[in-house]
Amino acid sequence: MNDDSPDEYERPSKSAMKRRSDELQTLGESLIELPIPELEAMDLHPTLLEAVLTAKRITAHGGLYRQKQYIGKLMRKIDSTPIETALRAREDNQRQEARRFHRLEQWRERLLREGAPAVTALAQELPGIDTAEVIRLIEQARHEHQVSQRSTQASRALFRLLRETL
Repeated sequence: MNDDSPDEYERPSKSAMKRRSDELQTLGESLIELPIPELEAMDLHPTLLEAVLTAKRITAHGGLYRQKQYIGKLMRKIDSTPIETALRAREDNQRQEARRFHRLEQWRERLLREGAPAVTALAQELPGIDTAEVIRLIEQARHEHQVSQRSTQASRALFRLLRETL
């Protein structure tokens, strides 16, 4: 019982290999969701790229399932680290863009709600912004909102101005 060889403990268990296989298949399936230009920019193995592009065209459930299985098999044969890194960077970028978008929305809402005090605060944070244009858009958006009771052209123009400046 005590003569267990060290080799026995060095290889991963069957369940660990299955978990890793499932992770790689999930990673491969996430490639299917990416736009084609992003896939081509990732410098994937040509066989894997072809399999992913084929999966994007398949509409039949059974066929897509088999293609995903094939992608998982290909993923087990290549180094997945660059793919994982690229997908993680993409997710980080999307999170940053979402935060930026929310920050812009908050500024727009604050400007429309508070008016001049918010414009002063914005000018302190962004010294180069055209405050006269911001004030004009705020007044126009408030007027349009009173008339139509919904999002207005001026409100969208204010958002665009903030997006370009921030």
